[in-house]
Order: sequence, then structure tokens, then C-alpha cells
Amino acid sequence: MHVVIMGCGRVGASLAAALERLGHEVAVIDRDQQSFRRLGSDFHGQQVVGVGFDRRVLTEAGIERAGAFAAVSSGDNSNIISARVARETFGVEHVVARIYDHKRAAVYERLGIPTVATVPWTTDRFLRTLLPDGVASAWRDPSGTVALLQLPLHEDWIGRSVAQLQAETGARVAFIMRFGTGVLPDSKAVLQSGDVVYVAAHSGTVSDVTSVAARAPEEEN
Repeated sequence: MHVVIMGCGRVGASLAAALERLGHEVAVIDRDQQSFRRLGSDFHGQQVVGVGFDRRVLTEAGIERAGAFAAVSSGDNSNIISARVARETFGVEHVVARIYDHKRAAVYERLGIPTVATVPWTTDRFLRTLLPDGVASAWRDPSGTVALLQLPLHEDWIGRSVAQLQAETGARVAFIMRFGTGVLPDSKAVLQSGDVVYVAAHSGTVSDVTSVAARAPEEEN
């Protein structure tokens, strides 16, 4: 997915790096050319100098093909204006704005623009708001490397071991909700009907993990 980020401060640079690690294409907009130094030499995305609510700048950053837009500059007004232009003018589906004033954030939420106002969780919240997972992640680490997710299983997994599930999916079973109670299973534990399984997996493998779990398991030797 192509993602456009307005603002290359610490949050914008961290978010850009996390999205690239997840395999997404990223364009970053900032009015100060020097801000792009925060991206580091490993960043391979696009760097666009300008303001994020300028349609020409947005077009240069690829907003017309973007699946997501994040406004994370230091200005509340710039962020919300840019987010509204991305949503209302260019029809970007996944849009989020960083807002410092939590009271104003509530107002913008009612306008249909998801906002993030709590600084310590900023990067993780942006990732979870921007990325349309086929299976919703219950949690992601701030770097975007590890995801914890509820894993839907094919019915034939009932009666199979946790060890086999881990071996075939490459994920690690973190815990199981069984009859409303959390269970920490060992590798010998057997999956039962009604189990809700949560696994930890590398973010880049989530699609593969869910695909394997959705199929009938291989026959054990």
C-alpha cells in the first residue's frame, strides 16, 4: 500500500520507518528539507518539500493512489486541514491526524477524522489506524515488528496440538481464551472446540500465518 505522511519530526520519521519495514511504499512531506535527515540512509521512500494541505504537493507525493494518509506535523490546524483534504478531496480511505489538544481531538473525531492525541502511544496507534489488516491486530510493538492477533482456525484444527499449529504457521501461541478464561498452553496442549487462539507473529508474516491457519492442517506422521 502507498502511504503519505505529512510531517517528518520524530513521530513521522518513526512511522515512515515502521511502515517500510512492513513492506509499504511511503512518501513523506515536510516544509523543511533538513527534517528528512531524521529518516536515515535506510529510507527508500519519497521526500517531498511543501505543506501537506497543498493539493500540488499532495499530488506529487502520490496521494491519488494512496491507501492511507497520516498528518503528524507539530501544528493541530495543519494536521486537521491536511487530513480533511486527503479524505474529502482525494478520497483516501484510511486517514488519521495527530492532535495535541485532546479536547479538539474529540470534535474532529465527530467529523469522521480519526485522531491520535496521546503522545506515548502515537506510533503504534497510527499503525493500527492506518493499516487495513485482514485480521485485526490486538497489539503491535511500537517498532511495528511484532503483532499479536486473534487467529481464526479451520475446524479441522480441533484436536490438533499447539506444537503443530506453531510449526505450520511459524507463529507462537501466546494464549488461548477457553470458556472465558485465559490459558497459557504448552506445546503439548490440544486445541479444543470454542478455543479463541491468540498468536504472536512477525508483522510481515501475518497474511501467511492467517492463510495457513484457515486451511485444514497437514496429517501428522
